[in-house]
Amino acid sequence: MPTSAAASATAAWATLSSVNPRRSSSALRLPPSLRRSLPSRLSSSSPSRSPLVPVSAMASPAAAASGETASRKKLIIFDAEEDLAASLAKYTAELSAKFAAERGAFTVVLSGGSLVKALRKLAEPPYLEAVDWSKWHVFWVDERVVPKDHADSNYKLASDEFLSKVPIPADQVYAINDALSSEGAAEDYETRLKQLVKDGVIETSTVSGFPKFDLMLMGMGPDGHIASLFPGHPVVNENQKWVTFVKDSPKPPPERITFTFPVINSSAHIALVVTGAGKAGAVHKALSGGQKTSDLLPVEMVSLQDGELIWFTDKPAVSMLSSI
Repeated sequence: MPTSAAASATAAWATLSSVNPRRSSSALRLPPSLRRSLPSRLSSSSPSRSPLVPVSAMASPAAAASGETASRKKLIIFDAEEDLAASLAKYTAELSAKFAAERGAFTVVLSGGSLVKALRKLAEPPYLEAVDWSKWHVFWVDERVVPKDHADSNYKLASDEFLSKVPIPADQVYAINDALSSEGAAEDYETRLKQLVKDGVIETSTVSGFPKFDLMLMGMGPDGHIASLFPGHPVVNENQKWVTFVKDSPKPPPERITFTFPVINSSAHIALVVTGAGKAGAVHKALSGGQKTSDLLPVEMVSLQDGELIWFTDKPAVSMLSSI
């Protein structure tokens, strides 16, 4: 792993904290029109009354010396999945309102797996009516190279469980070209992203020069992988391409495309949804501190250049963290 990437990753935990999930403080304020439509228990922006013991780490001296911008990171632990879904919907709706007002578009990146189920409350009142869905532009952080109607398709999962239930314009949902090979699909997707940057739909990071998506909604595998970036796989070190391909994924199906770390780490916001005891080992390694930079899990390599990362977790997922 390149030294700069390792230093950036270890610098990331400058402001990681754990808060009470029942009344977590809001990072953004809702505009009056959206706030009026939300239940008071969701639109409250008051800080938590009973914060849990903070989990924190010092910033890397190397990063501080080089002037790197430390990303903002938070850990939120929920008693129930229903509470997590409600909080995730509120957080996403707030960001949607913010970016739609500021620049007339909201770029959202999805992953597959259980993450999509966690978005279900966005397709229910009050969000279904209150969110300006016409401003949404939807992308995938990774995709399996299978037909769109295949059971393994991340597009099909998102379409069935979420996208078909909200009125996002069809031409603002950017699925891969499933008629191409994995390499061709990756090249085609990157070309389309570059055009959307030229069109002003996707912003460019002034820090990295890579595309800056407003919000990435991602999960994590038990092995600590994110997107289709798996531990020990050469693609985790790709630092030039925006989108690359995998032909030998350790998890089926073998052929995939995936955003690279420079793109992921240029995001404005990332919501990382990690639940269940099966993820506890990877969570412990990622959040307990003291990890060796030569043996980072992909999730540990998420280090935003100038943005906010929030872990949405439950008690089983953090059960191995001694400070919680």
